[in-house]
Amino acid sequence: MAEEEKEEIKSFKDLGLCDELVEACDSLGWNTPTKIQVEAIPHALGGSGKTGAFALPILHALLESHSKQGYKSAPVFFALVLSPTRELAIQIAEQFEALGSGINLKCAVLVGGVDIMQQQIALGKRPHIIVGTPGRLVDHLTNTKGFSLRMLKYLVLDEADRLLNEDFEKALDDILNVIPRDRHTYLFSATMTKKVKKLQRACLRNPVKIEAASKYSTVDTLKQQYRFIPAKYKDCYLVCILTEMSGCTSMVFTRTCDATRLLAFILRNLNIRAIPISGQMTQAKRLGALNKFKSGECNVLVCTDVASRGLDIPSVDMVINYDIPTNSKDYIHRVGRTARAGRSGVAISLVNQYELEWYLQIEKLIGKKLPEYPAQEEEVLQYLESVTEAKRLSQMKLKEIGGTKKRRGGDDEDEDIERYLGVKGKSSKKVKRK
Repeated sequence: MAEEEKEEIKSFKDLGLCDELVEACDSLGWNTPTKIQVEAIPHALGGSGKTGAFALPILHALLESHSKQGYKSAPVFFALVLSPTRELAIQIAEQFEALGSGINLKCAVLVGGVDIMQQQIALGKRPHIIVGTPGRLVDHLTNTKGFSLRMLKYLVLDEADRLLNEDFEKALDDILNVIPRDRHTYLFSATMTKKVKKLQRACLRNPVKIEAASKYSTVDTLKQQYRFIPAKYKDCYLVCILTEMSGCTSMVFTRTCDATRLLAFILRNLNIRAIPISGQMTQAKRLGALNKFKSGECNVLVCTDVASRGLDIPSVDMVINYDIPTNSKDYIHRVGRTARAGRSGVAISLVNQYELEWYLQIEKLIGKKLPEYPAQEEEVLQYLESVTEAKRLSQMKLKEIGGTKKRRGGDDEDEDIERYLGVKGKSSKKVKRK
């Protein structure tokens, strides 16, 4: 019977949301609730996807809490949403603002890499919702006069498994020590780790666990493949795939920040419109790269796992794991950037002889053996000469930029790289075969 009732839910109104939020959903084109929203919203009351699953019930509670006195009486600092990455925090805030546009919602974003004074001004306007990263939030709790979360009613940990690792442990402890124990807490994660389970048992009263899928899985519309290749030819395979799929929008995941930069240089030299994004870039450069990718100005985003968490880029056709993740659960997050909201997508993993064990752990986690990506090595190696030359030029340019930075004694490296990768400039070489 429970299953039948869930199947009958066709709209957000069926979930019990107030009329203002139902209208906001309609204006955003959110016509039918997703599985996680159908499961989570009724519990929260008594997104496209995950963000909607916590944003809608929070806004509903905000409206309900002071409906008799009118919305101007709605409490400030009502909800706090924590994210492991700046880009995801900004995206969450944008969705809150879109949903709350008809009810004068005020939202503040607290992330690093941005002027702290501007954020203090935003806090002075007494926002209802705060979205941020743990480190910058602690900075404000410590240094921003008059800022307190004593009246907080809702806490959301988005990508909870990442937030609960050692990188954020101290900041998260500091935050939990200054917010009320009597609150609603939501933990959202595509992958349930032991730390999430532990926090669930220790910190939540009467917890409700909601699963959109009972095991680590990927959507049926995602075509997943692998290719076992020698490490020395990995660049050739990447260029071959991107050239054959040149009409696609692709994300290429690497293990290190330096690798994103070098690969983007190589691809640009081969007339492939690539742009890098990594944690080493300034926040302005990261957002600029993301916007160029979203707008289609660049159709290949070379990135670290900073871009694998929660970012909603609807038009991603293909994900390539250039480096296999050492943590198999990161694979779920990476390939989740494509085949979103019912669309189809492709994920290709390039596995060299040193990464086989990590790849086998991925197959074990998702419970299936993936088919091999079809490619003739003879055809792939026709790119070897041009790829080798592009790599040599890229390494020389990176070395030159690094030396220039030292001579200047300044922070001009990002500007040099942006000029070299400038999307309006012409590439220095085209892909050629022997």
